[in-house]
Amino acid sequence: MDIGVVSKRYAKALLEYAKMQAQEEKVYNEVKSLAGHLIAVPEIRHAIENPVLDVERKMALLSEAAGGKTVSAELQRFFKLVLDAKREKFLQYMMWSYIDLYREDKHILNGRLITAIPSERLVKHLSDLISERTKGTVEIDTCIDGSIIGGFIIELGGFRMDASVANQLKRVRQQFLARNKRIV
Repeated sequence: MDIGVVSKRYAKALLEYAKMQAQEEKVYNEVKSLAGHLIAVPEIRHAIENPVLDVERKMALLSEAAGGKTVSAELQRFFKLVLDAKREKFLQYMMWSYIDLYREDKHILNGRLITAIPSERLVKHLSDLISERTKGTVEIDTCIDGSIIGGFIIELGGFRMDASVANQLKRVRQQFLARNKRIV
């Protein structure tokens, strides 16, 4: 069976179960935390996939990575299901699939904003503007990159808008070179 199919089915089942229990938002936040930890600390994934570790230790490790002692019963039950079915190697893909399904279900757009300096006002303004236009919710991850000099770059839903000073300087340079080539 394909990794994507297995992951999607488990994620869809988790989303439906969390909806029945009215805990989908709490599970979403826990899943985001776990997905982040699985990427940031690859040793967690290696430990989960290790056949020598028993299920209780794997459950404790997953619960800790997902939020500690306050992990929802729904997510703990899901972990038990995955571990009993020996599908640990698909867990990271299941978490990503759940995040995608949840965002699709709740009409949440996820984007990335790159600025030269931190600007909460810009994040709020862009978030409000995009929410108003799309009639949905927007989650914007911010990143600071001094090489853009000023302005911002926003990536949202497969689109990218580059309003950085570095990009404007690059375009001016290209225009200048193009004009000078015609003269010579």
